[in-house]
Amino acid sequence: MILLQTVNVSKSFGADPILSDISLQIQTGDRIGLVGVNGAGKSTLLKIITGQMLPDQGEVRKSRDIQLIYLAQDSGLESDKTIWDEMISVFAALQEKERELREIEASMGQKMSEQDHERLLQQYAILSEEFSDAGGYQYEANIRGVLHGLRFYEDDYGAQISSLSGGQKTRLALCKLLLTQPEVLVLDEPTNYLDIETLTWMERYLHHYSGAVLVVSHDRYFLDALVTMIYEIERTQCQRFVGNYTKYLEQKAEQIQRQMATFEKQQAEINRMEDFIARNIARASTTGRAQSRRRMLDKIDRVERPISAERRVHFTFDIDRVSGNEVLKINNLSIGYPLNTLSSGLSFDINRGERVALLGPNGIGKSTLLKTIIGELSPLKGDFQLGSNVSIGYYDQEQQELDSDKTVLHELWDEYRQLTEQEIRTVLGNFLFSGDDVLKKVSALSGGEKARISLAKLMLQNSNFLILDEPTNHLDIYSKEVLENALEDYPGTILFVSHDRYFLNRMATRVIELSASGSASYLGNYDYYVEKKQELDELGKLPAPKEKAPTAAEQDSDKKATDKEAFFADKEQQRIERQRKRKIEEVERQIDLLESKISDFELELCKPEVFEDPLRALEINEQLESKQQQVEELMFKWEQLQEEN
Repeated sequence: MILLQTVNVSKSFGADPILSDISLQIQTGDRIGLVGVNGAGKSTLLKIITGQMLPDQGEVRKSRDIQLIYLAQDSGLESDKTIWDEMISVFAALQEKERELREIEASMGQKMSEQDHERLLQQYAILSEEFSDAGGYQYEANIRGVLHGLRFYEDDYGAQISSLSGGQKTRLALCKLLLTQPEVLVLDEPTNYLDIETLTWMERYLHHYSGAVLVVSHDRYFLDALVTMIYEIERTQCQRFVGNYTKYLEQKAEQIQRQMATFEKQQAEINRMEDFIARNIARASTTGRAQSRRRMLDKIDRVERPISAERRVHFTFDIDRVSGNEVLKINNLSIGYPLNTLSSGLSFDINRGERVALLGPNGIGKSTLLKTIIGELSPLKGDFQLGSNVSIGYYDQEQQELDSDKTVLHELWDEYRQLTEQEIRTVLGNFLFSGDDVLKKVSALSGGEKARISLAKLMLQNSNFLILDEPTNHLDIYSKEVLENALEDYPGTILFVSHDRYFLNRMATRVIELSASGSASYLGNYDYYVEKKQELDELGKLPAPKEKAPTAAEQDSDKKATDKEAFFADKEQQRIERQRKRKIEEVERQIDLLESKISDFELELCKPEVFEDPLRALEINEQLESKQQQVEELMFKWEQLQEEN
């Protein structure tokens, strides 16, 4: 059943078109993701769909009596009530029915005629069935379930909402929305302020949700887990892709490849026609043919260059010097503040080339540990040592190192006075600050723009140990992918905190989980970490063997112990095999990347402007040989891993 449609919806702000002829359809049970670069018009479209903004053209068609509820980005719940009173207000109609039922029950105990009693019984039966069908016997349990899933516990129920933080109010707004259970849920960045555990819960909840869901999110893991359809807004147009986010990327890449081939073919034809016109327009004998070609050229419906080939954020990270093999050693470290220890007993090492993710619940001290390592906070107990030649580059999620009174240009130039203004402008251009953009005050920038400046400053440091605190916050999906590509090619060591599970999965070679009393290390990415945790939970549920018992019981106990050992051995063997396969996949992925770069270098060497420039050709050839050597080393490693089977 079609619940909602937008038909040829268009919207402009001033002379700038934002949306053009957008047609979108939501059916019962749909799970739809809406994606596009920052500023593409996603939030504008959601506001039009939910009636908060009128389109310039087109219309929104909605089925009669369909309830649609919208959660705007970072919108917090404002109320003078307690958490429980606000949540239970969603079920005011059910509470009224419940009061009516209690009143009828009380009336039944009074003296009355048999006819009146029969009438009351019928009324009670009808009302009781309506109450049951509407969830009257479970709404309080539903409230507790949703509150618990979004990290509000029984001790919190009496808290005044007005006293809560902005993040807590945002989570409560989401709680109330989920409890309302409309036919269509419209969510704009619902994953903000949610930790990994809460995100996982919400994915499961929305997966089983009976209504339709339309969501804007930069959380690619969330989109992969939830949606079955993607609508992409690009260049004011909207296009539909069937599948989750990963499937969308595959389809989009194929589409871009086809569009690029068509674009290049048309450009070659246009160049040929323009060349013919230029050579023949001035000659009397051929001017007629040239003018005919010009008319043909004017009528050509020009194919636009695919957007992936246009200018986007572009940067790489490099190092000035190589560190020692041991980059960081932490010994029995306690972190936090004088009257508040967040985590203690931390001990682990990080070696050169590792990409280590820090995980743990909110408030356990992940960011605090990073600030302790960079010297911003002092250890409460224990110590840590940096290895030889280690230079740290730190990315602060709050961008507190930025000076709000400076312009974009001077935010970089004041720290790197050895560079010319043109060189600084070139760097900023790679981060999409061009022209008068570089003269904007930092205080006037959006969160995404501040994040790009911080990344530009980090890039210029050429540090060999990057410490990153939520580096994907404020970045759109495409900028995240550029950051991931840059970090994958980075030759140094990385320690990072992130709630972005897609980023964790792609970047981490090891996960360190922090707890109040220590740390645990897991070799692998985020998916492996989750898998291993589940295995350990399963092992914990196995019965332990008894020490003393009658002979029959001892035999049974021995069998259980043997079963447990066999289970553990089997799981360990599976873990080793999964780890081997992951290493093979990682090596194959690195080989693919290198071979792609080798192909690019070979194409460069074929260009006339390159082979006519001996120095440039030599430079490219050296890079080509380096990449070929790396491929040979990886092939040897791949063969070794295959032989381990």
